[in-house]
Amino acid sequence: MRLHLLGTGSADGWPSAFCGCASCGAERRAGRSRGQTAALLDGTVLLDCGPSTATSAERAGVSLRDVRVLLFTHQHSDHCSPATLMHRAWVTDAPLTVVGPPDVITACRPWLPPDTAVDFVPVAPGDALELEGYAVRVLASSHRTGLGDGSPDAVLYDVTAPSGQRLLYATDTGPLPPATVAAARDAAYDVVLLEETFGDHVDHGTDHLDLTTFPEQVRRLREAGAVTAHTDLVAVHLSHHNPPTPELERRLADWGARIVDDGALIEPAEAGSEDTVEPCPLRTLVLGGARSGKSREAERILAGSVDVTYLATSYPAGDDAEWADRIAAHRRKRPAAWTTVESLDIAGLLRVDGGPVLVDCLTLWLTRVMDQHDAWDDTAWRGGAEERVAGEIADLVDAWRGTRRRVVAVSNEVGQGVVPDTSAGRRFRDLMGRVNAHVAAQTEDVRLCVAGRVVVL
Repeated sequence: MRLHLLGTGSADGWPSAFCGCASCGAERRAGRSRGQTAALLDGTVLLDCGPSTATSAERAGVSLRDVRVLLFTHQHSDHCSPATLMHRAWVTDAPLTVVGPPDVITACRPWLPPDTAVDFVPVAPGDALELEGYAVRVLASSHRTGLGDGSPDAVLYDVTAPSGQRLLYATDTGPLPPATVAAARDAAYDVVLLEETFGDHVDHGTDHLDLTTFPEQVRRLREAGAVTAHTDLVAVHLSHHNPPTPELERRLADWGARIVDDGALIEPAEAGSEDTVEPCPLRTLVLGGARSGKSREAERILAGSVDVTYLATSYPAGDDAEWADRIAAHRRKRPAAWTTVESLDIAGLLRVDGGPVLVDCLTLWLTRVMDQHDAWDDTAWRGGAEERVAGEIADLVDAWRGTRRRVVAVSNEVGQGVVPDTSAGRRFRDLMGRVNAHVAAQTEDVRLCVAGRVVVL
């Protein structure tokens, strides 16, 4: 399978010519530009064809002369440019099959004469076709194309090449319909092109994905066996609502996804060969100060994972209304599929095989450990509490070092401000620094959050 990404951008591209936002500015300075999303499979099957697709192909040095199948997802102008069919007819009358929802076919027919060699095939979700040796399944999208005028929704395409390799082309869509996830069960796609239009703009109210809903679809596809360790998962239909490319690449990597430049060639490995997808780190430590974005970063990392356990180390709310509100806010942000466990036994959980674990946080864990051993009191500290707390920390670090589970832990970076005016405060500051240093020494991936930005240490 040879898959050329002719475009990876949204309708107005990225950067947008009319926009001066920070994201567009960063992309311009880096010399990056993304056109409307379209893909060419083996030089034969073209998936979507917007106004810029033919020009994008030329710039990439890719010929469209051997295209025999054109799969349109829907009639929105950035995906369906009927005039391109007329431009093609000016130079060739080679057979072509144009596939798409009925309104796409209606829009395309007038651009060609009645005696054209082009075959128009209207489709709907659930249809299956054999075209030029390719098995094409039509899947449902969650993307409305009209405003209550009866226009059919967009469709997605599941394409199996003659080689047996398989592609899921999933743009445009909001959260995938259950029927589509069910249809993709055990597909073990070689390549998945999944839209991610709105980035950090999560209040868009459109039938598109963003950096909150994208990882949830990844999790659902993984759970269904549609996305595996072998799958090359590529985010497309990118807009300036995303952070600049380096930051977007960093975030997507946590979910096993990536982005490529326009014109990129994807050649997935043959079945049975070594996986080309880089494995994620086993352990991640996320540090930061108060409201630095550390919990949000930790939750992002595992948002695309299956069977996640959220280990909460905080005190129960009790009668503290403000603390209860904080806990409730944290729970609302977690994916519904996660399991929450309230416990201080981090070491015990890490020593048991299972799915990914998110520990939030080591700071509250240390606070409660010190409470249990009366370690705030100077006399108790000298009377044996120091050894008992040190033993708890050593046990935690040992379990962290030896775990076989994917684990992400949050901790506060303390001691960078005023020196505490009590011996107990200074004791906690010193212990927290040691916990962070000991855990970080046994961690492949350590990140520091500052003002919502993430620095990889």
